[in-house]
Amino acid sequence: MTFAALYKVKTKNLNLSVKRNLARFPKDFMFQITNEEWESLRLQIATSKIGGRRYLPYAFTEQGVAMLSAILNSQKAIDVSLSRKQ
Repeated sequence: MTFAALYKVKTKNLNLSVKRNLARFPKDFMFQITNEEWESLRLQIATSKIGGRRYLPYAFTEQGVAMLSAILNSQKAIDVSLSRKQ
C-alpha cells in the first residue's frame, strides 16, 4: 500500500505537498530511491513496465511519515496526526 492510499489522497497531490514543503523533509526524513533499488523492488513485487513511472518514488522514515500526516489535507491524515500526539 502506498502512503497516498493510506492517507486517502492522490499520489500526485502527495508528491506536490512534499515538493511544496521540502524544508520539512531533511534527508533523515525522506529520500528518493535509486534506479537500481526501484528495479529490484519492481521485480520483487512483479509490476510491469507498461505505463511506466516518470519519477522514482520517495521513501519515508518514521519521522517523514509523521510529517506527511502533518502536511496532507485529508481527514485520514488529520486522524493519524492527532493519534500520534496522544
